[in-house]
Amino acid sequence: MGNPQLVLFNSMSKQKEVFKTRVEGQVSMYVCGITPYDFSHIGHARAYVAFDILYRYLKHLGYEVKYVRNFTDIDDKIIKRANESREDPLSLSRRFSEAFLQDVAELRCLPPTHEPRVSDHIEQIKDMITKIMKNGYGYTMEGDVYFSIDNFPDYCQLSGRKLDDNRAGGGGRVSVDLRKQNPADFALWKAAKPGEPSWDSPWGPGRPGWHIECSAMSAQYLGDAFDIHGGGKDLIFPHHENELAQSRAACPEHKVSYWMHNGFVNKDNQKMSKSDDNFFTIRDIIARYHPLALRFFLMRTHYRSDVNYSDRQLETASDRVFYIYQTLYECQQALSPFRQENIQGQVPADIKELIDKFHSDFSASMSDDLHTAAVLDDLMEPLKAINSNLKKFKGKKQQRPLILTLLALEKEVADVLGILGLLSGSSCAEVLQQLKDKALSRAGLTEEQVLQLIEDRNLARKNKEYETSDEIRKELYDKGIALMDEPKGTVWRPSEPPE
Repeated sequence: MGNPQLVLFNSMSKQKEVFKTRVEGQVSMYVCGITPYDFSHIGHARAYVAFDILYRYLKHLGYEVKYVRNFTDIDDKIIKRANESREDPLSLSRRFSEAFLQDVAELRCLPPTHEPRVSDHIEQIKDMITKIMKNGYGYTMEGDVYFSIDNFPDYCQLSGRKLDDNRAGGGGRVSVDLRKQNPADFALWKAAKPGEPSWDSPWGPGRPGWHIECSAMSAQYLGDAFDIHGGGKDLIFPHHENELAQSRAACPEHKVSYWMHNGFVNKDNQKMSKSDDNFFTIRDIIARYHPLALRFFLMRTHYRSDVNYSDRQLETASDRVFYIYQTLYECQQALSPFRQENIQGQVPADIKELIDKFHSDFSASMSDDLHTAAVLDDLMEPLKAINSNLKKFKGKKQQRPLILTLLALEKEVADVLGILGLLSGSSCAEVLQQLKDKALSRAGLTEEQVLQLIEDRNLARKNKEYETSDEIRKELYDKGIALMDEPKGTVWRPSEPPE
């Protein structure tokens, strides 16, 4: 049975469409990157985890994917921040670009094929502006170059906005300029100002406008027509609308087959953003929670929907990730004596049926516009099957059907975790310890203090002081530490604290 056809939501047509590549077996994808003037926030994590999942799934389906994600390393916001900190703008943006790369690597995002920076592509940008002007879509004023939307009748085709809805300048990045032919005309090239980086051009020294950068870099790496263009839904207008207009003005054959946009991360139902100062950086969150927990949390909501951030949901995600890795760790421990043996045989029919159904449901969910939330729900079934079979497992050779069962379930779970980017580069034992360390940090406790409380509780139980022992258990539970009484003694694990 083959995989179902991949269907993706296209922001241009406002509907799901069967995915067909321009070149058989190859996918070309451009995703708008960050403007690096500060540490990246959870909204950035939302976008780049979403497109990392798409990248991974396309590769799983056998496509050769050329994935381009840029850095807008010269911009009004960078210049403003650099002036405030008395730092060179390109030095500042380089520093925060490196920090971003570290953050997304922690989130298990694969590196794109190309990561171009605006400052390295000034010549390509000037060439594209020259083509736009030659084709009659641009005009100059005192060293500035603007795009004339009146000369481009298809403007707003992507966003569906009316022209009188438009914000001057494009995206709130510049103020109203009364010299413009139309208030909605946007900058292709900005004349040099004192204290700002600038490059020579046919229109005088200056620097690129925001939108032209992605048009030039996507054309440089992917050509004038490519398969997927992605970004946050806040980029639909004005950034992607302006990008589309520029690219077609420079090259009428320009075409993006599928426009894809992810939802916001909200806090208290308001979009998180740096400009509103209501955001958490990726670093803030992964200081408290495991990076895999943040990735899991983001995947619990469909990529096109908004996510409402709360510590509670991060606690739940941490708990699920711990359960996944605890199950895999116990499975690995049980199977370790048999790894070297070439154990042959049929997987029991009921387990084969469970695995086949899980695999089929996985393909159906992922091929339906990347329905990761459904996959994470379905993942609980093979994990429960591993745990129920571990209870039967005694490690004896006559339990061959159980060994085959556990091997098959373990492989299926690991394969899917790998495709989702939830498989750590560390061992299961290391991930479990990392999750425990984060839980201790959130609880404000050390492991020694927890072990001492376990000793105190054991003594209280021995002395039949059950009220005291219950208080100790509850005190730890309230801080996200669960005590488990097992035959070999009491152990602890992270847990969701009560609401």
